Amino acid sequence: MRRSRKAKIMATLGPASDDREIIASLFRAGADLFRLNFSHGEAADHRRRVEIIRSVEEEEGRPIGILLDLQGPKFRLGTFGGGGPVEVQPGEPFRLDLDERPGDATRVTFPHPELFPVLLPGSSLLVDDGRLRLTVTAHGADFAETEVAVGGELSDRKGVNLPGVFLNLSAMTDKDRRDAALGLELGVDWIALSFVQRPEDAGELRRLVGSRCRVMAKLEKPAALAALDSIVNAFDAVMVARGDLGVEMPPETIPTAQRRIVRACRGTGKPVVVATQMLESMVGSPVPTRAEASDVATAVYEGADVVMLSAETAAGQHPVESVRMMNRIIEQIEGDEYYRAGIEGERSNPEPTVADAICYSLESTARVLSTPAVAAYTASGFSAERAARERPVVPILALTPHLETARRLALVWGVHPVRVRDVADEHEMVEVACEVAVREGAAKPGDRLVIAAGVPFGTSGTTNMIRVVEIPPEPGGEEKAP
Repeated sequence: MRRSRKAKIMATLGPASDDREIIASLFRAGADLFRLNFSHGEAADHRRRVEIIRSVEEEEGRPIGILLDLQGPKFRLGTFGGGGPVEVQPGEPFRLDLDERPGDATRVTFPHPELFPVLLPGSSLLVDDGRLRLTVTAHGADFAETEVAVGGELSDRKGVNLPGVFLNLSAMTDKDRRDAALGLELGVDWIALSFVQRPEDAGELRRLVGSRCRVMAKLEKPAALAALDSIVNAFDAVMVARGDLGVEMPPETIPTAQRRIVRACRGTGKPVVVATQMLESMVGSPVPTRAEASDVATAVYEGADVVMLSAETAAGQHPVESVRMMNRIIEQIEGDEYYRAGIEGERSNPEPTVADAICYSLESTARVLSTPAVAAYTASGFSAERAARERPVVPILALTPHLETARRLALVWGVHPVRVRDVADEHEMVEVACEVAVREGAAKPGDRLVIAAGVPFGTSGTTNMIRVVEIPPEPGGEEKAP
């Protein structure tokens, strides 16, 4: 099954998508990879979902990627007496402290002693996704006095955001470490680290996972934008996590932040995911709003590798239709006559490396010769990612002998990953590439095919050759001169 579009779809699994029939339907509707949100669910739930995904993968004969999304540090209020909720009024004082007694309309437990020292008078605390706002008036080692700036109803365990405050904390919690270890045991392909603020945040996760999977930075704090280029370089991919980012930044700044992040990733050839509330109304409605369709379109026009569905597929009433709708929007945009102009206008110059020179030539040769596809042999996935950086008009057949590499490439724009046998020489390389191109419906006998590879074969980081061949009448026949 080869998609007719270039941008990929990630679907989050949850209670609404918890059985094999639904997960298989999500894949057939267009989901290229699945997200496991470790902020919710038990280990047994995630284990079962991974087993189902791998079963669907085997049945469908196409690599499917799995992303584990770590919860990260979460800051929450304590509980209120009488079961809550309480009403807090604008202008009234409200105290946060370490006292474990149930709260009331004047105070509540805030069980995060590490945060009190970083607060300053005038700092804002956003509660319940920004629905309430508190302004710090004074603080000590174990308390913060605040004034209610925006009041409303407060109930147990509501989340707290600290916009504009750099938190000198590890991006990984003990729970994250346990969850990452479980993910490695289950064989996930990507692990996303939440609340990344600096490139150094990648260090602990990279040491933990080694080469067993790829790591992604979720950008949810404004501090990350100040170190954007360094963060992009430190991670294998980036997610524009617009949920928390939208709480901590003014809404009108989110579109420009998204565009900036996407451009930074495209310039370095790192995959980028645009996430959160893309078709939010489809949690309850069978159709999205026009504004949501335009939001997805914007990400596709910008050249994002992946657009992601969250609650729509995890907890919504129409999970499969949400994926179908996302698929239709992407196909519509990529068929627009102005789409290519925007994609090519955002293209960055290749870096002065052999791999970039080859992949740049791959795209330009395919364009000049009007070939229906290009093929890139890759052991680690790097060559396919560099080819995708050029955003060719035609699909990229990523040929790899490693199933884990094929699964990771499910995240990358325009890449159709295929697991193939090891090749020993150039003749076999051409033979396998032609066979795959015909079998996958990317080309037909008589078409030209542009192939990038590295010699010696099977060695990562050796992309150093490009071939143009004509697909013979029978796959596996003699190569013809181009």
